Amino acid sequence: MARINLDHIRHAYGAKPASEKDYALKEVHHEWNDGGAYALLGPSGCGKTTLLNIISGLIHPSEGRILFDGVDVTNLSTESRNIAQVFQFPVIYDTMTVYDNLAFPLRNRNVPEPEVDRRVRETLEMIDLADWAKRKARGLTADQKQKISLGRGLVRNDVNAILFDEPLTVIDPHMKWVLRSQLKRLHRQFGFTMVYVTHDQTEALTFADKVVVMYDGEIVQIGTPAELFERPSHTFVGYFIGSPGMNLFPAKIEGSSVRIGTETLPLGFAPNVSGAARTELGIRPEFVHLGRDGMPVTVTKVEDIGRHKIVRARFAGQPLAIVVSEDAEIPAEARVTFDPAAISIYADSWRIGREA
Repeated sequence: MARINLDHIRHAYGAKPASEKDYALKEVHHEWNDGGAYALLGPSGCGKTTLLNIISGLIHPSEGRILFDGVDVTNLSTESRNIAQVFQFPVIYDTMTVYDNLAFPLRNRNVPEPEVDRRVRETLEMIDLADWAKRKARGLTADQKQKISLGRGLVRNDVNAILFDEPLTVIDPHMKWVLRSQLKRLHRQFGFTMVYVTHDQTEALTFADKVVVMYDGEIVQIGTPAELFERPSHTFVGYFIGSPGMNLFPAKIEGSSVRIGTETLPLGFAPNVSGAARTELGIRPEFVHLGRDGMPVTVTKVEDIGRHKIVRARFAGQPLAIVVSEDAEIPAEARVTFDPAAISIYADSWRIGREA
């Protein structure tokens, strides 16, 4: 496995980018630890697959370098980088048996046959396909075929990283959960460096130790699932992570207080905000408390989704989502309070706070 350094990487698909808008991938400068499990999370077109393909060598970056364990691999082929990549749709050899599909990359590298047999049998056990070893791959289900693609990456012990490009798209919901759990278990057991591209926050948050959130061609935050939820560094992270996402309100900073419409809330600190900046207050629905005390709201809808309810309301002329317990009372004249520790202040979409 390898430590991956992305050294001031940028990429434009056009030949002569004239401005920042021409770059599909804006500057990325990060180090990913050897043996880490990372998810690249974001909507379609945000640059996550471009970044993955730069790491694998399928795309040469317009600017910057890629280093594996300090060695510059920017100009090396995918094969020379010892990368295993699992794509959105299974890539397998239908006419081969499951066993031979896994043995193929080892035999291509002239691994002795006894070692091939040992590794293939170990990998078949890992991915729960040992009973299918002699079956032709042609007749298998989509999730079984994707397990074979995964197994071809795991069977090699010399790979620097295993890259996944939305690998569960064709898998049914129950099997998605099963395969995610198996990937997580294999990572913990063997310490593979894994990078997983997805637009599904559930996949990212349940798979990765660190989630890399991308938006409009740039990385807006790298953090643990808890960090992304509790301290979103960008309004997009607040909106994209969570269901429902973070509430955001246009706000005016007044010293150590913030005003939303006619309501004023104490912050406990004085944000340093430029007068020209667009300021917003963000708070997650889980940290809005509904009751008979506090600031007035107008309830417009209550969604009962089983374990809890989502209350939709209007606050200071803006939509507000509130998460309450399943048996919570909804007052006729409802009011809300915000947990002060859960309030985030944003200037031009970026979080500022007590540490700023």
